[in-house]
Amino acid sequence: MKILDFKRKKSQNSNTACAVQTSIASNHPYYNLSSYMPINGESRVYAELRNAVPILDSAINKIVRLCEGFKFNTGNEKVNDMMNSYFESINVGGNQKGIASFISNYLNQLLTFGTAIGEIVMCDDGIYALYNSELSSIELKRAPNGVDVDFYNYGNKISKPNLILYSVLNPKPAELCGTSLLSGLPFVSDILLEIYNTIGENWRHAGNIRYSVICKPDKDSAYSNAGETAQTVAKAWKDAMDSNSVKDFVAVGDVSVKVIGADNAVLDSEIPVKQLLEQIVAKTGLPPFMLGLSWSSTERMSVQQADILTSELESYRRILEPVIKQIGNMYLALNSLNYEANVEWKKITLQDECELAQAQLYTAQAEQIRKEIES
Repeated sequence: MKILDFKRKKSQNSNTACAVQTSIASNHPYYNLSSYMPINGESRVYAELRNAVPILDSAINKIVRLCEGFKFNTGNEKVNDMMNSYFESINVGGNQKGIASFISNYLNQLLTFGTAIGEIVMCDDGIYALYNSELSSIELKRAPNGVDVDFYNYGNKISKPNLILYSVLNPKPAELCGTSLLSGLPFVSDILLEIYNTIGENWRHAGNIRYSVICKPDKDSAYSNAGETAQTVAKAWKDAMDSNSVKDFVAVGDVSVKVIGADNAVLDSEIPVKQLLEQIVAKTGLPPFMLGLSWSSTERMSVQQADILTSELESYRRILEPVIKQIGNMYLALNSLNYEANVEWKKITLQDECELAQAQLYTAQAEQIRKEIES
């Protein structure tokens, strides 16, 4: 079979015609007053949540990095080299290169919003680029058969749905959109942010002290009334505090100066903050020390934790795999190559290599002893 070198047919900077179907554009101010389902309903909440709670942003970025690492495999070494070489330098959104960048952005969007949308951008020569779409530019609608999904761009049905890449995370029954990894965290995060805001206010007040000055004049004082006394003391105190040099504050009578709020005890925030962070960390599925939380002096990942986290990461990979295959099979079809694209993932290694090797050694020794006994 003749293998066509697709890279020789065009460069990544080809000027041939191409168009993105999922770009942001609309000619009608009320285009969405129909039976469409916008998929950006809670996107602003989750985006702000990542900005407000850095540990959530860090967790999603770590999950994305842990899931990275794959290559195409068709069973033909020459085709594999050609495909992998091509997709390592493919245009991604005009500002990135490589299918790995596209998949990282795609998974990032999937975890944050529960739904991810991408597109294979075509030109006269074939695949021109991969494009990560804005969720606000797409509406979803059930197809007439009640099962499939139709894609709309500001009220206009997308004419080439086979070029759309669409994935959802943990969708509810009959729902077209997925469930964000951050679902359920806005309430907990709101309490956490309230505590942090209160801590900030307390420290702001500590750096901007307010005083309570109480003056009790003697019975023989020259002051005629309490109002005159208060005005005189306030003027003298303000003059002393506003001065750039050290000044004495002199008053007649019994004068006491106190810092407002100094008698109030500051609430201990360590326990409630830890309880809230435990809920957040549990939602991400990552061990605390991966997010910089040291809740134990000897904290490390156990074999059981590593296995659970590995299964979590593999579940995300299973969602991504059909998308990667769709891109690879499109490339093979355009090059008239009668192969099927498969995905080979990089092995996830979270366990200690020494312990893993020792466990394998013990297993091999046990197997050898068993064979000797049976023989």
